Amino acid sequence: MHSHTLLIMATILLCIVTTVIAVMWYFNRRIPGLGNWGLSYLSGFALCLVLLSHGRLPEPVFVAASQTLTFLVAYLNLAGARAYVGRTPLPRHRVGGALAGLVALSLYFTIGHAHPAARFALLSLVSGILFLFSARTLATGSIGRYPARYLFALASSTHGLFLLVRPVLFSPGSTGLFDATSTLTVSQFVVLESIVALMLMAFGALMLANEHSAAELRRLAERDPLTDVFNRRSFMNLFDKALSQGARNGQSVAVLLIDLDHFKAINDSVGHKGGDAALRHFVRTAVSTLRNEDVIGRLGGEEFAILLAGTGLDDALATAERVRAAIEENRLQRAGATIALTASIGVVSSRRNDSADAMLDRADQAMYAAKHSGRNRVETLDAEPALRLIEHAA
Repeated sequence: MHSHTLLIMATILLCIVTTVIAVMWYFNRRIPGLGNWGLSYLSGFALCLVLLSHGRLPEPVFVAASQTLTFLVAYLNLAGARAYVGRTPLPRHRVGGALAGLVALSLYFTIGHAHPAARFALLSLVSGILFLFSARTLATGSIGRYPARYLFALASSTHGLFLLVRPVLFSPGSTGLFDATSTLTVSQFVVLESIVALMLMAFGALMLANEHSAAELRRLAERDPLTDVFNRRSFMNLFDKALSQGARNGQSVAVLLIDLDHFKAINDSVGHKGGDAALRHFVRTAVSTLRNEDVIGRLGGEEFAILLAGTGLDDALATAERVRAAIEENRLQRAGATIALTASIGVVSSRRNDSADAMLDRADQAMYAAKHSGRNRVETLDAEPALRLIEHAA
């Protein structure tokens, strides 16, 4: 098939892909990176139109436009990858500087010292590096859990490597990429490879959008929408798994049951929005005192639980005291008002053949013992440890 015909096919395909991604982005604007990928394919579509218009544009204008759009295809692909995995955008002044340098050198190899092969090699080098960076950015996490990331990374890295070696494998012709009749003179394989690579990356981008949507649905099913900690069902599932693993490994599992003191009075004084802010503030404060592997869940209302795998009663009591003290010390400032929070905490550790429900029942009794003893305290009803009771004034 003639290279010019392949270019027309690429234009049509990029128009379709750009439209599909734009529609998906319009209805799913929270999917990170999707907008960047849409702009990348829009740049590719514009590039094809510029290439098809060769001969009708002044050569410097054609070179500047084609180099700029090719750079944008690769850069926006990288920007989408970075956004998808939660990384910050590259500094604009660096991106602008790289683009300006590319266009300036390309114009030099067009006007100052005509050298189409050098221009072709320069563009291939810059684009290839950007596509390789995109692959490196997305290739994170387990391949079994994130297959779409690795499909996209494979297509991006393969295309990036091809871009780096294509100046050696294929000559752009003595008069540039086009002959006197404005027909592409580079190998048909160069155009065909670009079409295949871009289609695979488009398919990967759509899979990534689906992956993100599925992850959001799982998060909504597992998380409390107000505080973004695990909801009761998810917490209990994790609790059961931790007990099973602890029984196999001979390790204790501890749980803290936490109830915020006088929470109704907080709602009455600052309203339900203030109460919601207080719950989120409690979660942020509690999480700051925990290990990465500790699990916090909201069981309902102002009642929370913290799961400590591989932790004995003494260490669990020490953790509970850190949580209690942090809650008391870190008051919430809201609309000029200070909201003081305290918590009553019940602590238990696992026994032989213990169940999650049985442990929560004991922790509930310990928490109510803390309430009845004056609140703002940590209590346990389990066997006598070194830290049996930690008492503080309400």
